[in-house]
Amino acid sequence: MPKKKKAKKVKKIKKVKTKNINKIKSLSKPLDRKSAIPGPDDKPEIKKIKKQPTEKRIYNLKDYVVYPKHGVGKITAIEKAKIGEIDIQFYKILVEKEKLTLTVPINQQSKLRPIASINQINKCISILKTKPKIKRTMWSRRAQEYDQKINSGKIYELAEVVKDLNKNTDIIADQSYSERQLFEKAYERLKSEFEAVLNINPDDVQKKMDKALGRSNISESAE
Repeated sequence: MPKKKKAKKVKKIKKVKTKNINKIKSLSKPLDRKSAIPGPDDKPEIKKIKKQPTEKRIYNLKDYVVYPKHGVGKITAIEKAKIGEIDIQFYKILVEKEKLTLTVPINQQSKLRPIASINQINKCISILKTKPKIKRTMWSRRAQEYDQKINSGKIYELAEVVKDLNKNTDIIADQSYSERQLFEKAYERLKSEFEAVLNINPDDVQKKMDKALGRSNISESAE
């Protein structure tokens, strides 16, 4: 008889244990589900992160900016217009070299960039002092590459084009017409940014660039 009583006690203990385990499981499930569901604050945080890289940069009146396809321009006005029911704010940018006024909406200004820093200008001068890269590919392909670099809006690429197309001579026969055109386009773009950053006389900027390119004799003979 004592053996049977002991067996019953063991069975009861086992039942209690399984019940407790089931209770723990039932309590843990809803907690896991809640932790898996994102909270209401998660979505706004994700949106902010996505919008951050394209957030508009605030430029001020009379600031110089660079528009890749046209070069350096000056903000002459910040205006508003209503298209349908939407209010749009935009910059009026004067590109003096091309006698062109651009209208750039503030929320679509990803193409704009601020003008270079003094350190970037100094690096450009270092690039102009290096030897030009001689490529043996067809001129049509090279011309396309140079044109893409000029219109990229990247100042270092612009300096590379000026350096590579520089012939250290003013003799027209030494350059093809298209080659000379590309050189002058790149040279003027770079020169206009030098002028805006250094804020010195255009003639002094030209002398600085020509000295780096080894064209000092050309500028002296032009005078």
